[in-house]
Amino acid sequence: MKICTTFCVSLATVLVMMSNIVMAVAETHIPTTLDGPFDPVTRRFDPSLRRGSDDLPMTHPRLRKNVTSNFPEQIALAISSPTSMWVSWVTGDAQIGLNVTPVESASVGSEVWYGKKSGKYTSVGKGDSVVYSQLYPFEGLWNYTSGIIHHVKLKGLEPGTRYYYKCGDSSIPAMSQEHYFETFPKPSPNNYPARIAVIGDLGLTSNSTSTIDHLNYNDPSMILMVGDLTYANQYLTTGGKGASCYSCAFPDAPIRETYQPRWDGWGRFMEPLTSEIPMMVIEGNHEIEPQAGGITFKSYLTRFAVPAEESGSKSNFYYSFDAGGIHFIMLGAYVDYNSTGAQFAWLKKDLQSVDRSVTPWLVAAWHSPWYNSYASHYQEFECMRLEMEELLFRYRVDIVFDGHVHAYERMNRVFNYTLDPCGPVYITVGDGGNIEKVDVDHADDPGKCPSAGDNIPEFGGVCKSNFSTGPAKGNFCWNKQPEWSAFRESSFGHGILEVKSSDSEPFHFYFYC
Repeated sequence: MKICTTFCVSLATVLVMMSNIVMAVAETHIPTTLDGPFDPVTRRFDPSLRRGSDDLPMTHPRLRKNVTSNFPEQIALAISSPTSMWVSWVTGDAQIGLNVTPVESASVGSEVWYGKKSGKYTSVGKGDSVVYSQLYPFEGLWNYTSGIIHHVKLKGLEPGTRYYYKCGDSSIPAMSQEHYFETFPKPSPNNYPARIAVIGDLGLTSNSTSTIDHLNYNDPSMILMVGDLTYANQYLTTGGKGASCYSCAFPDAPIRETYQPRWDGWGRFMEPLTSEIPMMVIEGNHEIEPQAGGITFKSYLTRFAVPAEESGSKSNFYYSFDAGGIHFIMLGAYVDYNSTGAQFAWLKKDLQSVDRSVTPWLVAAWHSPWYNSYASHYQEFECMRLEMEELLFRYRVDIVFDGHVHAYERMNRVFNYTLDPCGPVYITVGDGGNIEKVDVDHADDPGKCPSAGDNIPEFGGVCKSNFSTGPAKGNFCWNKQPEWSAFRESSFGHGILEVKSSDSEPFHFYFYC
């Protein structure tokens, strides 16, 4: 286990990118969390600006289908282990309407040809395929059945090596164009991915496009997606125009409908990135998508391959993986997180198995933040914090990434709402660009403190209470920016995490808007 006083994380100040101009503090010394805790800073939203933008239409060039017949599209990579990689893609046409008939998933094969030289494929990997349906038991609502979703795990790869690959079905023949990926270096305290992009609450708006374009410019080697991907549930099943507020626009909807073709559009939108760098996802509330028979999360669970089994998890809602000298833990906020449940037991076992001499850095991610000074989602997941925070603190988690709140916020090191040099640095990046717009109100702003009846979670209990210690003792909200909130800004963007092997400069986290 890490000794906190020796190995405390070093977090650089935030750099903000606007119109490709990087503005940085003109000092020779960039402050780190070792210099903290810092006085709270707020960069307020400019009211002359729009808080968001509309969704891109399905006819947009980045969303529409550009392959024919059974050729692969929506190609995506995910880490399985330091020596294996998941390759996923979709073939065929989805169906949507009152009556849909699923195609036979085995009608198109699942193959990946790969090798270390372009055009020379020395190995073939084969996998599985599946089709899912989103069905609604209400008159007039459209149903959906997907194209064929393929998952192939490539095994026996060499760490730190570039591989070229094609995927598809060679018997048709219908193979993709050549792509490539690079495996991460072997887990070691001296080996790290070059740059890791962190995004939450992305959606498919014009703002989402700017986020992804900036992210691509920053040339990451991995994407950490902390939930709320497509916002397909901001639509009726018949499509049309998405709404920034679902309940406002569709008050008579019999169920929280979704327009599933948005998932296909999102897969195409992301493919230029995800076909060459792995994307590690965790579910958010917009992935719940209830349908007939009480089924939830069907699209999320079917479309994405994650290393659940590889990390000893029996659920795709939570898992872990190594990326060089970093051990990542992905937790599920919308499945049982109680200390008596399966996820908690798995988390404890996973934390106990981490060898900090091999993977010195321990990073956790889930969708809904525990520390949040915005009015939106304020104290929403307090129950999860009460169940799990002590365990993460005991094993000295270094950084926590969350989404859900549509803004950027970085905390001082904190444990149980008290500044603590051994606590994690919590960072909220739920501002990828989605249709629901950026959050601008803080719980400490005059008249903006939510009531205990607001912000009810879509899963789990309600554990809100007044603060029992500290400057806000006896109150539900602070009357100023909390001391544990180091920096907050209402803007859309993404983060870049850089981990260094140098003791003097362990890691940087930059936020770009």
